[in-house]
Amino acid sequence: MKQAKPTSVDEYLATVPEAARAALEKLRQIIRAAAPEATEVISYQIPTFKHHGPLVAFAAAKDHCGFYVMSPKVMRAHAAELKNYDTATATIRFPADKPLPAVLVEKLVKARIKENEASVKKPGRRK
Repeated sequence: MKQAKPTSVDEYLATVPEAARAALEKLRQIIRAAAPEATEVISYQIPTFKHHGPLVAFAAAKDHCGFYVMSPKVMRAHAAELKNYDTATATIRFPADKPLPAVLVEKLVKARIKENEASVKKPGRRK
C-alpha cells in the first residue's frame, strides 16, 4: 500500500528516520526563530517556510539531510562560509549527525527574508 503524502510538517517529520528527524527538528527550530513571521507548509512534498513567497525548505534523503536556501544569489554571497559543505546551486547537504550551525542557518534565513521582502517592494512584482 502506498503511504499517504504528508499534509503538515509534523506529519512529514513523523515519517523520517530518528537521526535525520532530530537534525531536521533542530533546523526547524532555528528557522522558526530566525523567521517568526514565516508560515510552514508542505510544498513539493517537503517542509517549506514561506514569507512573501518561498523562503527556505528542508528534507531528509537516504544518505543526508538537505537545507534548501532557494536562492543562488544568497548562496554565492555566503560562499566563503559554505566552502566546507556539500552544496549545489541553492542547496546545502549535510549528514544527520553533523547538523548545520545555528549561526549559519540564521544568517542564511535572514538573508532570504531580506531578499524576499525587497522583491515584494519592486513595482510589478507579486507577493
